[in-house]
Amino acid sequence: MEDLKPNKGKPLSIKVGKEKYARLPIHTRLVKPGDDMVKFVVSYAKKHIKPGDIVVFSEKATAVAQGRAYHIDSVKVSPLASFLVRYVSKSNKGIGISSPQTFQLAIEECGVPRIILAAVCAAVTKPFGIKGVFYHVAGEKAALIDGAAEYVMPPYNKYVSKGPIYADELCEEIANIIDKSVKVGIVDINDYGGRLVGRSDKKLDTNKITSIMIDNPLGQSREMTPIGILRKI
Repeated sequence: MEDLKPNKGKPLSIKVGKEKYARLPIHTRLVKPGDDMVKFVVSYAKKHIKPGDIVVFSEKATAVAQGRAYHIDSVKVSPLASFLVRYVSKSNKGIGISSPQTFQLAIEECGVPRIILAAVCAAVTKPFGIKGVFYHVAGEKAALIDGAAEYVMPPYNKYVSKGPIYADELCEEIANIIDKSVKVGIVDINDYGGRLVGRSDKKLDTNKITSIMIDNPLGQSREMTPIGILRKI
């Protein structure tokens, strides 16, 4: 563990219930479009692994490698996206689909009929103070859309992205190569919460993983640590 140091302002360990976990960030080079994420994760994580560890890696980095991240200037915004995005509430929890470019990606991912249905349902329920209806109807693909943010490592501070594909299969392949006692997950974590996007084992508990990573120990800026090891201590 000596060479795996916590990111600034993030404690190395955290207590979740009666258990304590170390969160070990792994520094890597910048992920690029076309990278093989199986080889990428294995090459950086395998030498640090102990039986029973949980390997997690970034949803955004995976999207970049899979060619599912796009410079904002390359996204052709449709009239429908330009119209509907006006009614999206801004949130301090992230950009989500509140920009024309990210809303366009949501349309591409979910399809026009579902997006229109989600928008109508959200409009009907909004006066009653009911939140989250749009994402509930549109589905997880819409929820996984990431916007451009200045705090993100360049050049991806100018990129928007869709969620990764074949997430479970990717995690399973990595687990099989590293160690069969190791569980692997793709995480979408920010400073406001997160989710488990893919997992090698259905027993890998989403709530537990997000609780262990509640303070975003891998960071989203210049840390260059898209991979981490969660180890019970």
